[in-house]
Amino acid sequence: QVQVVESGGGLVQPGGSLRLSCAASGSIFTIRAVGWYRQVPGKQRDLVAGIRSGGNPNYADSVKGRFTISRDNAKNTAYLQMNSLKPEDTAVYYCNVEIAVDTAHHYVYWGQGTRVTVSS
Repeated sequence: QVQVVESGGGLVQPGGSLRLSCAASGSIFTIRAVGWYRQVPGKQRDLVAGIRSGGNPNYADSVKGRFTISRDNAKNTAYLQMNSLKPEDTAVYYCNVEIAVDTAHHYVYWGQGTRVTVSS
């Protein structure tokens, strides 16, 4: 059993910063990839940033230069550092983790989401 839990959301003023965390626990052999997505009511869930093991991070055009995705493999935790936040960044942010539970099986897990509100 694997659990994925996001944290770090909240209310921040425009221009401010937040750091989201995504912690995976349970039967983890290795984490193959991590993605941060966001969703606003009535719209689809969109990829914000992603990174695969051994690969370079990729970002949505709307967050390039402002957001940074990173991983701490020892802690099975990923982060999304969000700087220069804008009102349009307001959304529920979800972590998506591709986890290998052994050398032959891997699965994708979603966290429950953390709300980010950018407003003055």
